[in-house]
Amino acid sequence: MSGGPTDTSSGSSDDGVSDGTAQDGADSSSRGGSSNTSRTKPGDEETVPVTIEDDGVVRWFLRSDDENVRFARDVLSSVAIVAVIGLILFGVSGVWPPLVAVESPSMDPNMKTGDLIFVAENERFVGDGAVAGTGVVTLESGQESGYEKFNNPGDVIVFEPNGNEQTTPIIHRAHFRVEEGENWIDTKADEDLVGDITCADVNDNICPAPHDGFITKGDANPNYDQIGRGSGADTTVVKSEWVTGKAMFRIPWLGNIRLTIDKLLGGMLAPSPGPAIDGTSSPAAPDAPVSSPGLTGVTGLAACGGGAVTAIGRRRN
Repeated sequence: MSGGPTDTSSGSSDDGVSDGTAQDGADSSSRGGSSNTSRTKPGDEETVPVTIEDDGVVRWFLRSDDENVRFARDVLSSVAIVAVIGLILFGVSGVWPPLVAVESPSMDPNMKTGDLIFVAENERFVGDGAVAGTGVVTLESGQESGYEKFNNPGDVIVFEPNGNEQTTPIIHRAHFRVEEGENWIDTKADEDLVGDITCADVNDNICPAPHDGFITKGDANPNYDQIGRGSGADTTVVKSEWVTGKAMFRIPWLGNIRLTIDKLLGGMLAPSPGPAIDGTSSPAAPDAPVSSPGLTGVTGLAACGGGAVTAIGRRRN
């Protein structure tokens, strides 16, 4: 019987040793883990200042909490985002700038002053019935094929009046195509528009057609641009090479940002290559310039919030 207690005591002793060993193992494991990780509790961690000397310029700029540095990061990130968007739009449209601001009301109601227009290269997004080699569908062809842009048949094109790169481009609808020497007023012009006007009544450099090209008109204007007499843009027949793009869709009012900045800063964001001209007229504002001369030309910078900027052109319609 004395052996029983001895065995029991021995068992207890074994259990105790076993428990002690387990605890020691746990403590050892715990200590071992602590030695391989940070000894500082998360709540007690100290913030180590980021410096140019220790971290380098790039890491310092990206991680610094300095107020001026954070502001610069915000501005640069906004610029980068807008630049990426601009590059994407350029990739889609194939022209620069891919966005243009409308300056006057001659395309009402389908385009309004202050609208922002997305423009594409002539050979992209070509509709049915396009004139061979141009990518442009005229109103005449659009009426036959059913192709429409901005609520009317045919493409709305952006062109340089008389091929002059120094003037603000015009954005009007291409009505029909003429060939060199063609008496287009008698052969193709809408009688409701030209009335009793004949080829002899207009300038020699307009009719007969001095070269192949397009006859254009603002949707709100009373007559073709080529007729003159305050009816629209002062231009002869528009050559294909004068066409710099086609209007694809509009964003209402957003172009006012660009136009407002032009007025406030006098074109300092993008100096004009030449004086702006009154390329249009309309019933709402006959023969009146939409903005002061000497502002900006084709490209410029428009603030878009947060210090971001993007290239946006101006177009008279």
